[in-house]
Amino acid sequence: MRPTFSIVVPVYNEAEFLPEAVPTLIEQMESIGEPYRVFLVENGSTDGTAAVAQQVAENHPVTVLSLDAADYGAAMRHGFLAGDGDWVVNFDIDYFSADFLKRVLALDNVDLVIASKRDPGSEDRRPPLRRFATWVFNLLLRTVLDSKVSDTHGMKAFSRDLVSTLTPSVLSRQDLFDTELVIRAERAGYRIEEVPVVVEEMRVTRSSLVKRVPRTINGLLRIRRTLADEGQVVGRRS
Repeated sequence: MRPTFSIVVPVYNEAEFLPEAVPTLIEQMESIGEPYRVFLVENGSTDGTAAVAQQVAENHPVTVLSLDAADYGAAMRHGFLAGDGDWVVNFDIDYFSADFLKRVLALDNVDLVIASKRDPGSEDRRPPLRRFATWVFNLLLRTVLDSKVSDTHGMKAFSRDLVSTLTPSVLSRQDLFDTELVIRAERAGYRIEEVPVVVEEMRVTRSSLVKRVPRTINGLLRIRRTLADEGQVVGRRS
């Protein structure tokens, strides 16, 4: 049976956290009552994450994929191309929600559903610095890429057609694979819906904002140049 959801979760050096996180994710997925498969995409780990992932995946609809290099975006791309569900969803190992997927199921005639941390109905429980970083990133999206979406990081559900059509064209890796995919979907006129979300991560973030800022700015400028060279225009399918 074709799954309703293919859940793509990049993991890097998560050997200690996986035994806690994966059963919680499985429990939430089972509560939805829809067929699913989880893809844990281990990438460049040095702590035995791949072996631990195989252990926690036993007896569950979980597939473990491995890449040699540590690259979040490349892992997500690999998982997206492997997923065969009606919806391909990106979750992080410390940030996922069955309630978000229930919202996806309740929508009609939509190609991309974004759990937006910037939605007026959202409740963002992260530290102030993290909330400010999201605000700045949204400003950059609007300024650099003329985007109308309010968020591109976090939980998202993409239709199978959108993934099959657009993923092969995405050039960004690391932090901005999903951002470029969302922007391409927006400019291609796919139907986008943003929904509110409660933002509460399971642990303190491990990524450094200081290191990500210059990489993100350069990446957004690179996306703009690429899309301009391709003659992309902004628009949404009505």
